[in-house]
Amino acid sequence: MFVTRLISGIVLVIGLIATFIFGDPAVTIVFGLLSLIADFELMRVFGLEKQAIGIITYLSVLTYYILIWFDKMELVIPLLVVSLVLILIIYVVKYPKIRIEAVAESFFAIVYAGMLLSHVVFTRNLYDGAWLVWLIVFGSWGADTCAYCVGKLIGKHHFSELSPKKTMEGCIGGVIGAGLLSFIYAFFVPDMIWFPITPLVVFPVVTMISAVVSIFGDLAASAIKRNHDVKDYGNIIPGHGGVLDRFDSVIFVAPFVYYLLMLSTVFS
Repeated sequence: MFVTRLISGIVLVIGLIATFIFGDPAVTIVFGLLSLIADFELMRVFGLEKQAIGIITYLSVLTYYILIWFDKMELVIPLLVVSLVLILIIYVVKYPKIRIEAVAESFFAIVYAGMLLSHVVFTRNLYDGAWLVWLIVFGSWGADTCAYCVGKLIGKHHFSELSPKKTMEGCIGGVIGAGLLSFIYAFFVPDMIWFPITPLVVFPVVTMISAVVSIFGDLAASAIKRNHDVKDYGNIIPGHGGVLDRFDSVIFVAPFVYYLLMLSTVFS
């Protein structure tokens, strides 16, 4: 199990490196596919993956990435409105076979699996995005790895019922470790003309805040699984589970990294 998890993890990281190096259109295509798979996994947990209401969510996520592709982001709100109306129409037509909870779950799936994860694309498409996008990795997977190591070594105080293995010491170690990773990384990035504050300051701050958020991203995904009595979202990634099992923290971290970077330029 460990060897399988390690090998698939290495392959995943190599694929991610290649995607980030190539940039668009590879990033939009890859994360569009990941979002569609994540949406399907979530709808399967809700028991809606084969129903008309589920198909609406797939089409909505696909359309959303088409808007990203053609740089038509001003149409995102109309897309959400139309998606919600269509979901409600199906709810009315299928009533009482479909409950109102299915409407909320479907709309949630579009935003959670599709729109939050798309911020990886937005970050990569920034000027110097090839360097900045790795802050998402440090704030999610980097923090998770550091938290695991620290928790194994000195973890004693339990953090949450949603994750028996998470400890306070591990969480703190993950946040500090992510900050250190990005601080070291900042020494290797080129000068960023558009970025007025030194990366030696911004990178650790952004990554440490994101690392805190990543804890709750992981726990939120776990809570959904607990509510629906499932162990994993899927098995598409050997040893890791589904896309949502591996990218649960990335889904939360990506928007925070993107908007914190934007905020840092405004205040500076």
